[in-house]
Amino acid sequence: MSDPRLKSVLDGVKETMDKAIDHAAMEFSKIRAGKAHPSMLDSVKVEYYGELVPLSQVANVNTPDAKTIAIQPWEKSTLQAIEKGIIISNLGFNPSNDGSMIRVTLPPLTEERRKEIVKKVRVEAEAAKVTVRNIRKEANEGIKRLQKDGLPEDEAKVGETSVQKTTDAYIKKIDELTAAKEAEVMHV
Repeated sequence: MSDPRLKSVLDGVKETMDKAIDHAAMEFSKIRAGKAHPSMLDSVKVEYYGELVPLSQVANVNTPDAKTIAIQPWEKSTLQAIEKGIIISNLGFNPSNDGSMIRVTLPPLTEERRKEIVKKVRVEAEAAKVTVRNIRKEANEGIKRLQKDGLPEDEAKVGETSVQKTTDAYIKKIDELTAAKEAEVMHV
């Protein structure tokens, strides 16, 4: 592989596939597996002086234990707005406001709910695999364009083989992430 254009395409494949894996891992972290985690409330928006802002911009969010998320607002005047934001976000949480902070206690997961969560994990995994496959397709199209611009056929074949090996490796990583998340969700 002596052509720098081909090397550039292959380096771009790894870089964009890394981003796809990172995105999948981030999406998996948002999926509740029975343990409280501050990122579970990342999608919550709070009305603050007429603007909708992320919860993390108006309060400190932490987990004092495995079943509780504690939200400590920076201004007590935002307590009702935070509580409303959590309810509106439709995450299935019931916040309790004690006048100085809000606590969200996670209900225990039923077997049926765990299976629904596993389905959601699989949907996210499939979306990540589709992204990786699309990256492969774009890379192969790029190699074909390089071939039309004078890249030797044998180098193009080496490039396509490399792209396929990279794709297989990233699909395997997604499968491993999926299996780990499914085991986490199904663990009682």
